[in-house]
Amino acid sequence: MIDKTKAFPGFSVNDLQKAKDFYGKTLGLEVSEPQMPGALHLNVNGNKIFVYQKDNHQPASFTILNFPVDNVEKTVDELSKKGIQFEHYSGGEIATNDKGIHEEEGMKIAWFKDPAGNYLSILEGEM
Repeated sequence: MIDKTKAFPGFSVNDLQKAKDFYGKTLGLEVSEPQMPGALHLNVNGNKIFVYQKDNHQPASFTILNFPVDNVEKTVDELSKKGIQFEHYSGGEIATNDKGIHEEEGMKIAWFKDPAGNYLSILEGEM
């Protein structure tokens, strides 16, 4: 049954070329095009992620991908130099500092969006 398969996540974007450029060039992920038109595969350290174009795409209102990193501060600096803008939240449970980093109980996390408006994060520490 399905418990013996290798499941993989997928999400939609509104512009496949922008997604390919962002995930491949800006984030440096391995991007390939499957035989299915209107789709991409992201290879993140051996994990396949299916990205497909959807004309009536609505950005996810939640984080679709989390990237664990060794140093959130350094990664925020590096990605900011590539033009990525990090989300800033004031007050509440996920308040962020000037760089857009939230710190809580030994964990640091920063959120940003892909060109289609989907939320992504980089995080440091134990979840």
